[in-house]
Amino acid sequence: MSDAMGEAARYRAQQAAGEAPEADADAPPPMTLNAQNKAEFVETAIQIAIRQGQFDDLPGAGKPLEGLGTHHDPDWWIRRKIETENLSGLGPPALMLRVEDRGLADDLDRLTNEQDVRDVVEDFNRRVIDARRQLNGGPPVVTRTRDVDAEISAWRERREAARVAETQAAGADAANEPRRRRRRLFRRR
Repeated sequence: MSDAMGEAARYRAQQAAGEAPEADADAPPPMTLNAQNKAEFVETAIQIAIRQGQFDDLPGAGKPLEGLGTHHDPDWWIRRKIETENLSGLGPPALMLRVEDRGLADDLDRLTNEQDVRDVVEDFNRRVIDARRQLNGGPPVVTRTRDVDAEISAWRERREAARVAETQAAGADAANEPRRRRRRLFRRR
C-alpha cells in the first residue's frame, strides 16, 4: 500500500471508531496563499500544466497576439464581439442608411413584385426622413430619399435586361451543344 492510501485507511478507521484523528507533528502546515508565495504557487501550477501537455495544440499557438501594440481603444471588447459574431445593423442611423443606400438596387433586384419594390422604397424614404429628424446627435444624414416611380422603372429595366441576357446565354448554350447524329437503322430481312 502506498503512504497516501495507508493514511486514508487509518483516517477512516479512526473516524469509524469515533476517535479524533491524530495530528501529525511531522506534517507541514497547509499552505496558505499570501502576497509572498502567490507568484511561486502560480509558477508551479504553470510548470505542472506544461509538463502534463495542457498547453499543447492551443488555437493560435505560435501566432502573434491580435491587436497588440496598436493604439488604446476603450471599446475593444465590443468591436471584437461584433467581428466574431458577425453582427450587422449596429450603428448610428445615418451610417446604416448610407450602407443600405449603396446596396438598395441589389436588394430591389431580388424582389419579383412591383408592389414589393414600391413598399421597400417607401420604407427606405420614411426611415431617411425619420433619421433627419433625430435629436440624439451623431453624424449628419446625407442620404437622399429615392423617387419611387424612378426606382420602379429602373427595376423594370434591370429585370428586362437580365431576362434578355439569360435568353441569349441559353441560346448560346444550345448553339454550342454538339449535334447528335441520327442514324438510320436498317433491318435486314
